[in-house]
Amino acid sequence: MKDYVIRATAGNGQIRAFVATTRDLVEEARSLHDTTKVATAALGRTLTATSMMGLMMKNERDKVTVIIKGGGPIGTILVTSDSKGNVKGYVSNPYVEVENYPNGKLNVAGAVGTNGHVKVIKDIGLREPYNGSYPLVSGEIADDFTHYFALSEQTPSVVSLGVLTRSDEVEYAGGFIVQLMPDAEEENISILEKNISNLPSITNMLKEGKTPEDILNIVLNGLDPKILDKCEVKFECECSKGKVKDALAAIGKTALTEIIEEDKKAEVGCQFCNRKYNYTEEELIEVLHNM
Repeated sequence: MKDYVIRATAGNGQIRAFVATTRDLVEEARSLHDTTKVATAALGRTLTATSMMGLMMKNERDKVTVIIKGGGPIGTILVTSDSKGNVKGYVSNPYVEVENYPNGKLNVAGAVGTNGHVKVIKDIGLREPYNGSYPLVSGEIADDFTHYFALSEQTPSVVSLGVLTRSDEVEYAGGFIVQLMPDAEEENISILEKNISNLPSITNMLKEGKTPEDILNIVLNGLDPKILDKCEVKFECECSKGKVKDALAAIGKTALTEIIEEDKKAEVGCQFCNRKYNYTEEELIEVLHNM
């Protein structure tokens, strides 16, 4: 089953929901970056949430970038999504190791840290992208996105995210975002709160074989959910040798001249997908002449 996100409404349009299964794209990220279990969980949760946020964008060329810096040993988590929910991302320290919680669960907050912020950048075609920064509340990612939606968009939201790995490989990954619209009635809010209070974890539901459609019906039980569409999503990096060449130009003429004179070649890597691009002396001279 390919990764996908369903978009839905419920409660006569007073609630909107996104439910995702993202095992393959999180596994792709784990494989590309060789992340430890806790780094896979942190990056995977952020990839899943950002994919759903990408699908909230209105225009085809819109993009959203999420940067999480919590002061923990994982360093920075950076994820970007397009308006189709396709994502790419990385963490500064993919090899981070921290002690698990006493119950055996991964200590994502211990890796991410709690003394920092979530930064959201929305490129919606304006001269300057929208840019907002909000304090982390737990470092466990889902709570931090819930806090972001409440502060930034004044939208009461429930965010659930999960990644389950066996030895190395990702077994299950997914999540949901459920949001109350400004006209939400008290009765619908009460039903939703009751449903959420009895909910198993997202990974447990996926492990039981439940699809995003099943999870939607559980979360929005009694609220007459209606699916609007189903969007396939994936880990996708659009880097190329030509695009990465811009990074060479960005280092400046002096530094590039030194590389040409001393090394006569260069290798440049893409942080998102770890592809390596090699440039000959002639190609470097061409970049220098075009600067």
